Amino acid sequence: MTTTLRPVEPLQQHPDGTRSRRYQVCVNSRPVGEIHLGTSSSLGDSVARISELWIAEPDRRRGRATVAALAAEEVARGWGCTQIETVVPASADIALRLFGTLGYTLRNRGMEKRLGATPPELPPGSRARPMTTDEFDAWYAYASEEYARMWIERGVPEAAAYAKSRRDHETLLPHGLATDGMLFSVLEHEGVRVGVLWLALQDDKAYVFDVETDADHRGKGHGRTLMLLAERQAADAGRALLGLNVHAGNTPAERLYESLGYETTASSLFKPLL
Repeated sequence: MTTTLRPVEPLQQHPDGTRSRRYQVCVNSRPVGEIHLGTSSSLGDSVARISELWIAEPDRRRGRATVAALAAEEVARGWGCTQIETVVPASADIALRLFGTLGYTLRNRGMEKRLGATPPELPPGSRARPMTTDEFDAWYAYASEEYARMWIERGVPEAAAYAKSRRDHETLLPHGLATDGMLFSVLEHEGVRVGVLWLALQDDKAYVFDVETDADHRGKGHGRTLMLLAERQAADAGRALLGLNVHAGNTPAERLYESLGYETTASSLFKPLL
């Protein structure tokens, strides 16, 4: 039997510059599922994205999804893409195994924690204060550079990585330190600065966008304290859910979040298109 993709709509060109198209997954011309392929709004036209892939129950476990995903890669190559990505919910173990078999690599994980009724106390000697304007300016320059470098290390072209860093920071922080719903804090221990926290207050939860212990103070438990601070600030703002993103390979951070009770909600995967 032959599994193919059949377009069900013209190629869509969107206002943000991305493109997308839906395809039926067919076996000998018989529709058995659907796949939605597009390009990344955050990483640019060189990165394709599988945003949906499903196969009807009677045709599952027969390799249909595998062939459909491989066919989507060929379409993406025809678009000039050099990389393809997808996001798999934590509950979709079969999909995670499928993309792993096809050579996709974990890029990052989304994690969440439901907060308890009583905010945690910070360890003795630790206190938080708002970030000053000068500290914010220095942090912004450093964080923008580090964010771009992180994407470059994960195979994103340099120009696209710097463009993404600039766009994401400008979008999230249109008014800099004064942006509504954004809390920037400096953690001090025994009067000495040891780290920084960027917490966003969203509609139904809080989100940690950046947490970092200063280089000279790592390995002393201040990362855990910063996360406890995030929980306190989220609870004080009436948010019962706290989310974050952890990049693959950051083992200390992964262990920390898991020890604090965070659970994976989704995995972002990618694959170079050679």
